[in-house]
Amino acid sequence: MFKTVREAFRVKEIRRRIFYVVLILVIVRVGSQIPVPGVNREFFSQYFQGNNANDAFSFLNAFTGGGFDNFSIFALSITPYITASIIVQLLTIAIPKLEELQRDGEDGRKKLTVITRFLTVALSLFESIAMCIGFGNQMILNISATKVIVVVASLTAGSTLQMWLGEQINEKGVGNGISMVLLINILSRVPQDMITLYENFVKGKTIARATLAWVIIVAVILGVTVLTLILNGAERRIPVQYSQKMVGRRLVGGQSSHIPLKVNTGGVIPIIFAASIMSFPGIIISFTGKTVKGAWGRFISMLSSGNWFNRSDWFLTLGLIIYIVLVVFFAYFYTSITFNPIEVADNMKKSGGFIPGIRPGKATEAYLNQVLKYIIFIGAVGLVIVAIIPYIFNGLFNADVSFGGTSLIIIVSVILETLKQIESMMLVRNYKGFLEN
Repeated sequence: MFKTVREAFRVKEIRRRIFYVVLILVIVRVGSQIPVPGVNREFFSQYFQGNNANDAFSFLNAFTGGGFDNFSIFALSITPYITASIIVQLLTIAIPKLEELQRDGEDGRKKLTVITRFLTVALSLFESIAMCIGFGNQMILNISATKVIVVVASLTAGSTLQMWLGEQINEKGVGNGISMVLLINILSRVPQDMITLYENFVKGKTIARATLAWVIIVAVILGVTVLTLILNGAERRIPVQYSQKMVGRRLVGGQSSHIPLKVNTGGVIPIIFAASIMSFPGIIISFTGKTVKGAWGRFISMLSSGNWFNRSDWFLTLGLIIYIVLVVFFAYFYTSITFNPIEVADNMKKSGGFIPGIRPGKATEAYLNQVLKYIIFIGAVGLVIVAIIPYIFNGLFNADVSFGGTSLIIIVSVILETLKQIESMMLVRNYKGFLEN
């Protein structure tokens, strides 16, 4: 990894792109510290430090790099864009017109991008208005026409600006812009989390206990990181053989290839979907300012990951079962809309390809479906393990840190994806140099 980065900085074009990305990410972090005009930043920070608010909004705050705590102009981060992208992707299945655009090459993708942008602005408006109403009901925000306009305009503009900055990284920088924005926001919380761990488990302890605490902390972080690396890189390669055929007077074909099926086909999407659904009831109740008691109150507490593995109330850990079911369900669901075995089998048949030992057509489709079922399940189990380890550590030892399995998966995936893109750019440059000589 370090060798790739070192070699990349020797290339002027790649070095310029990397510096451009750094500049954009600095802008993102500066914007996360600018509060919305007319809002008491300290009051909001104190509110979000409360236990109920922290459990309800910790998922959003982790993705905004503390922008939610500060109620900054970037408080919404790029979550509206991510939601809009997922919605458009799902609608391509239900709406034939959108499906045609998806298959229409570059022009179709550009039109889908425009639709995603407009939907992002609409979702930003909706979420910012909901925040005004919710915080106004709790007397956290003084509701007035002018105040609502300022807050809604600031949050919507901030989310739209981050979307534009992410697209600029795609065009003029290195890596996926939206992923890079998420990455810098998550990484910005890591130093504070380390300070929290130090104060809770090391400060004031004997040398032996402090050393043991650091060993456990490092072991958990390294363990989750290694599992994430394995999960991210694991794939099942299905061999494909292409038959020979005559083209003019030449015999072409007869080549061997493979279909790479990633074990973690859904990436971090199943965890994001599951965590969003689990946190949604708590956010709604927090906005109303009411306290839910009785059986419903216990159920809402069960949905909060902050209450799992709590040694004083193990019953709330049952919410973990709901979380696991949601992760597995969304792993299968998301893979079903991103990988079409029927289309793959049909394309293989048209190009003269076949899987050794499997007949082309329906048999190939059935084989791919069978392989996918096992792969998706293994990937979902891996995702659950990676996500649960930090929850166990936080619950048993009351660590109270923001980064978890979701954050680590995003960090590792984005770094690996960016390094691969840098390597491909260097490879293209080497080919160009060879051709020029």
